[in-house]
Amino acid sequence: MAEHTVSFGFLLPTREAVMAQGQPDFRQLVALAEQAEALGFDSLWAGDSILARPRLEALTTLAAVATRTQRVKLGTAVLLPALRHPVVLANEVANLDLVSQGRMILGVGIATKNRAVEAEFAACGVPFGTRIGRFEESLTLLRRLWTEPEVTFHGRHFQLQEVRLGLRPLQAGGVPLWLAGAVDNALRRVLRLGDGWLPNPPSPQAFAEAWQRLQALAAEMGKPLAGLHRGVYTTLNINDDAAQAEREMQAFIEGYYGAPYEVMRRTQGVCAGPPERCIAWLNDFVAAGAQTLVLRFGAPDQRRQLERCARDVLPHVRRA
Repeated sequence: MAEHTVSFGFLLPTREAVMAQGQPDFRQLVALAEQAEALGFDSLWAGDSILARPRLEALTTLAAVATRTQRVKLGTAVLLPALRHPVVLANEVANLDLVSQGRMILGVGIATKNRAVEAEFAACGVPFGTRIGRFEESLTLLRRLWTEPEVTFHGRHFQLQEVRLGLRPLQAGGVPLWLAGAVDNALRRVLRLGDGWLPNPPSPQAFAEAWQRLQALAAEMGKPLAGLHRGVYTTLNINDDAAQAEREMQAFIEGYYGAPYEVMRRTQGVCAGPPERCIAWLNDFVAAGAQTLVLRFGAPDQRRQLERCARDVLPHVRRA
């Protein structure tokens, strides 16, 4: 694969802030965002969940962070569009793009199928079984509302008649849409609806295989891949003591998801250990074609992880 520059993102600990005892310390989260920008990270990200995995709300959090940063891109990793009406979501995201001066990326997903997420959808008044159809219609409508003077739409889930969105994103063509997922149907949605791809693969090899499959599907569908941005979401714990790194990662993952570590690590990527191990892990993703690495730190000390990553890892993962 041709050489390419890699960008680095930091997932803000919005869930950890809510899981901690007492009221969430939003000032500390903003300080982490400012620190990440100062250390050279290229983007800041926030996850999304209302009830299943409670956290600080993604869009309002990023709006606050936008006012305290200058350069970094701001993204959701990932937002669930099916829980919002697309007209409301289009308006909110357009406003956030204006607040951030055109730095917004909307990472989106359909939601994992489990009991907690199904209950979350029910509580929000959205039938869980309709989430894929709502997802697809929502993304179609977001793009149209951001770019067309007037939208009329008659879908299975949404009906719009001569709707004119008053706010438009600063970015020409609208806010970029990056889609999660790695199975065939998800990859087809990436090709039909996305500007970027943001999976959370269990390993660099799994990412490489999914990227090869995406290329094959693109050829079948006659879809060009030249403009599709390739991201990866992965979790690190950087520690010279490999055993301690694994203990911290296990505690983090099990506390975050309420599921056994061994189960979760089979479905999403985690790397715990000395800088050299983390460098090799990230370099393997880059060699497989990743262009943006969104890093979550599975550790209690987020500030120290940021500093170690910027000093000891990122300088060695700049190019493929």
